[in-house]
Amino acid sequence: MASLSGNLATMGPGVPYAIAAKFAYQERVVIALVGDGAMQMNGINGLITISKYWPQWKDPRLIVLVLNNRDLNQVTWEQRIMSGDPKFEGSQDLPDFPFARYAEMLGLKGIGLDHPDAVAGAWETALNADRPTVIEARTDPQVPPLPPHITLEQARHFMSSVLKGDPERGGMIRQSFKEMAETFLPHKT
Repeated sequence: MASLSGNLATMGPGVPYAIAAKFAYQERVVIALVGDGAMQMNGINGLITISKYWPQWKDPRLIVLVLNNRDLNQVTWEQRIMSGDPKFEGSQDLPDFPFARYAEMLGLKGIGLDHPDAVAGAWETALNADRPTVIEARTDPQVPPLPPHITLEQARHFMSSVLKGDPERGGMIRQSFKEMAETFLPHKT
């Protein structure tokens, strides 16, 4: 079973949805995937609720994966692609919050994830934990969350944001070329 908030930029429902799912199905593992903006908005408060009630659940596993890139990334990229506006750091940069350490402070399990090679181990640990777990995955805000095919107008807007002086244009250009190269060059298996 899965639930989605319904639209882009509906920030904050992941952790509350997970708590509701856990109360409805206490015998199941519940997983929430949230960005750091949504987690700072109300997810960290939801962890307080989780820390209070988890000992009562038949299966204590509730996993929150926080994609931490210190950016309101969907908004940043939407503005670049839809309007051609460069990132406005004053409203889109987020303070760095220690989500995994905060979870530990509340008596939950916290896992910091800084490298792709550690993903499988982090999930294995979380799925075998005796309590709710927060996996804090450090991600790169310069990787565009673009669909595989964008319109010509969207490509023009993206280039416009770069030309207008987006503060992260160097990394954005490197990531875009990297993704294009991976699409067109044969993969070794």
